[in-house]
Amino acid sequence: MKAPKRDGVQDFSALTRLRDTLRKLYHGRTPAAFRFQLAAIIIDLAIIAFFIATPVIQESSSFLWLDYSVAALVAVDMIARLLASNDMLRLMKQPTSWVDAFILLTLLMPTTLANLGFLRILRLWSLSRSGALWRFFEMRGLKKWREASHAVINLLTFLFVVTGFVYTFFFRTGAGLEGYVDALYFTVATVTTTGFGDIVLPGIAGKLTAIVTMIIGISLFVRLAQALFRPNKVFFPCPQCGLQRHEADAVHCKACGYLLNIPDEGD
Repeated sequence: MKAPKRDGVQDFSALTRLRDTLRKLYHGRTPAAFRFQLAAIIIDLAIIAFFIATPVIQESSSFLWLDYSVAALVAVDMIARLLASNDMLRLMKQPTSWVDAFILLTLLMPTTLANLGFLRILRLWSLSRSGALWRFFEMRGLKKWREASHAVINLLTFLFVVTGFVYTFFFRTGAGLEGYVDALYFTVATVTTTGFGDIVLPGIAGKLTAIVTMIIGISLFVRLAQALFRPNKVFFPCPQCGLQRHEADAVHCKACGYLLNIPDEGD
C-alpha cells in the first residue's frame, strides 16, 4: 500500500522540478535562460515564415509533413508555457493563449480549416506580447523602441492577415506565388491609400473589404506615427495600479499617485 504513495510523491516531485526548470528558462535572466529564450524566438520567427509561405507551398507533397511538424512545435510550446506559469488558469484566459489554441487547431486540421489558415499569422501578434522578446530588447539597450516595435508588428500582422484573406477568398483561382503577390499588392495599395492600379476586388464584398482595410490601415499608420514622434516614455509597471508607461523622470504614478522608483537607463 505504501509503494503507490511513494510513486505518487516521486511523480509530483518530478513535475515540480520540471515546472521550476521551465519557469527559469522562460522567465529567467540567466545566460542559459537568455539563450533558450533567443532560440524560442528564432523558432517562432521560422514558424511565422512558414505561415506566410503557406499559400505558395501548400500544393507541395511535403506540406502536410511540415504542417504537422509545426503543430507539434506549437503544442509543445503551449504546454511548456502552461507548466512554466505560476497561474495556469490566468494564462489560459489571456487572448494570446486563445490565439495560439486556434492556430494549433488550424494546423491539426489543415484541410477542414483551410479557409481560416490566413489567421495563423496572428502568431506574430502573439509573439509581440512575449516577455522574452522585450527582455531581449532591454538587454540590447533598445527598450525605448518597444512601443514603436509594437506598432510596426501590429501593422505587419494586419497586412499579412488581410493579404491572406484576400488571397483565400478572391485570388484562390490564381493559386501560388503570383496570386499571393497580387493579394499583397492590393493590400498594400489599399492600406496606403495610394490608389488602385490594375487589381481591384470584384463585387460588393470586394468594395467592403477595401473600405475596412483602408479604415483599419490608416488607424494603424497613425498609431505608428504617434509611437515614432511623440516623447519617449519608459515601461515600468506601477506596483499599485499596474500602469506601465510613465515619463522618464516621473516620481509618482499619474494614475494613482503611487511613489515610483524607476531605474535610470544605465542601471
